[in-house]
Amino acid sequence: MGNFSIVKVKKEKGVAYVTIDHPPVNALNRQALQELGDCVDQLQQDSSVKAVVLTGEGSFFIAGADIKEFTHLFGQEELAEGAAQRGQSLYNKIEQSEKPFIAAINGACLGGGLELAMSCHMRIAAHEAKLGLPETKLGIIPGYGGTQRLARLTNTAKALELILTGRFIDGREAEKIGLVNHSVEADQLQHRAAELAELVAEKSSLSIKAALTSVLSGIDLSIGEGLALEARQFGSLFGTEDAKEGVTAFIEKRPAAFKDR
Repeated sequence: MGNFSIVKVKKEKGVAYVTIDHPPVNALNRQALQELGDCVDQLQQDSSVKAVVLTGEGSFFIAGADIKEFTHLFGQEELAEGAAQRGQSLYNKIEQSEKPFIAAINGACLGGGLELAMSCHMRIAAHEAKLGLPETKLGIIPGYGGTQRLARLTNTAKALELILTGRFIDGREAEKIGLVNHSVEADQLQHRAAELAELVAEKSSLSIKAALTSVLSGIDLSIGEGLALEARQFGSLFGTEDAKEGVTAFIEKRPAAFKDR
């Protein structure tokens, strides 16, 4: 991996564990965003990595963007719009990745931090974690995809409530409204995230990619178009060695030995 100072990466059992380590609150400044983007690019090219767990160092996930960097944007509407687009581009890259990203939300997950977590494919939060989009308290709005992804993950009314009030919720409420997949005790968070990632990493990367494409691309299509996309992806897998191996292993009642081809 690249020589990063804020983003830490370790790999184990086909899973890359990416940690944002930017004391005191893991704020996303320009350097952090640049390193994260470079890290994502490198992970995309790393055939040994089949799933990614993203978390924050210490008691914070990511407390948001570095607000001090916003001060140069006053009176610079085009620059501000460009800054939002750069953040959106990075988060889109994660959401559109062929490898699933799992956010392990260990503490405060606010603003750009929650927007980052929402761009991941799955989320696990500690019961006491705090999640929210407090931008309206600053006289602005979420700019890295928060107004769009929160409504899609929960519903329009709940998204408007959380964005307009800037209210924080804990992991339990986040699970209740569908914002996170699971809420767990803090000391179980990393174990559960690793367990989930390793279950994914056991599979053929080809089937994982096809499943991600079918779900994420199909969600914006009509049901007919989505079903056609699913059928194409289903059919394409029957030209792979892994599909033959998986079906044969099932019939022979043995574990499949996938080769990602």
